[in-house]
Amino acid sequence: MWMPSNYTAAFLMLLCSMICWGSWANALKMMKGCRFELFYWDYVFGTMAMSLLLAFTLGSMGSTGLPFLADLKNAPWPSIGFAFAGGVVFNAANILLTGAIEIAGLAVAFPLGVGLSIVIGVILNYLITAKNDPILLFGGVALLIIAIVFDALAYQAYAGQGAKKATKTGIILCIVSGMGLGLFYPLVAKSISGPNHPGPYTIGVLFMLGILLSNFVFNVAIMVRPITGQPPIPLSAYFHLPASWHLLGLIIGGCVWGVGTIFNFTTSATGIVGPATSFALGDGAVMVSAIWGLLVWGEFRGATARVKRLLTMMFILFVVGLGLIALSPVLSVR
Repeated sequence: MWMPSNYTAAFLMLLCSMICWGSWANALKMMKGCRFELFYWDYVFGTMAMSLLLAFTLGSMGSTGLPFLADLKNAPWPSIGFAFAGGVVFNAANILLTGAIEIAGLAVAFPLGVGLSIVIGVILNYLITAKNDPILLFGGVALLIIAIVFDALAYQAYAGQGAKKATKTGIILCIVSGMGLGLFYPLVAKSISGPNHPGPYTIGVLFMLGILLSNFVFNVAIMVRPITGQPPIPLSAYFHLPASWHLLGLIIGGCVWGVGTIFNFTTSATGIVGPATSFALGDGAVMVSAIWGLLVWGEFRGATARVKRLLTMMFILFVVGLGLIALSPVLSVR
C-alpha cells in the first residue's frame, strides 16, 4: 500500500482531510428541500464506494505492507471488530448530532457536541498512542474549542430572536452525540495499533462497512420516528429524488467525506503524526464549514460589528490552535 513517508506529506494529507470533512455537507446545501434522512443514504453509499476505490488503488500499490485483498485476508479479528465498531459508533453519533442541530440549533450543538468530542477523542487517542508534545497538543485543542464557542456565539447573535431554544432533549442529544464522536476514533486507533494490524485502507473499508450496515438500523429508525419533530418519511421517497440530487449526495457528500476519512486514517497509521493529532486536525473541519457558510452561502450576510468581531476572533483562534497541533508531533520530546 502507499503511505506518506515524511511529516510534510502526512500534514498535507491531514489538511486535505480537514477540508474534505468540512466540505461534504455542501451537497445538502445544494439540494434545497431535501430531507437529511434521504440525503444520508447517498452519503453512506458514496463513502463505501470511495473506500473501496482507494483500497484497490492506493491500498494495493507501493512497497509498504500488503496489498488490500491480502491485507484483508490476514487481518486479525480484534482489528476487524474495532474498525467495524468504530463505523457503527460514528454513524449513530453523526445522526444524533444532526438531530441535535435541528432541535437545539448550532449555537448549542457545536460547543456541546463537537467540543465534547474533541476533548474525549484527543485524550483517549493520546493515551493509546502518545506521539505529541502534550502542552502544544492540548493547548491547540483548547484554542479550537474556544474558537467553536466564538462561532456559536456569533451564530446566536446573528440569529437573534430566531435562534432555536435549547431543550432538555436537544441538550441530551448534544452530549450523547459528542461522546459518540469522541469515542469512534479511539476504536479506529486500536484497530491500527494492535499486533499484526491491517493497513489504513483496509481499516477504512471495514469502518465504512460498519456505517453502511448500521444505517439500515439507525437511519430507518429516524425515518419512521424522526427525533426532530418532522413527519415520518417512507423509504420509497428515496427513489423519487432527482438523479442530480443522488449524484450530489454520492460524490460531493459521500466521496468527498470518504477521501478525507481514509486520508486521516492513513496519516494516523504512519506513526509520524499519531492519532491524537490526526483526530484534532480533522475536527478543524468545523471551521472549514464555517468558512463555506461565510464565503459561499452568505450565512452571516449583513452581520453587525459584534458578530464580525466574534467571527474574527474565531478564525484567529482557529489558525493558532491548528498551528500548535501541527507542531506538537514535530517538537515532541518523546
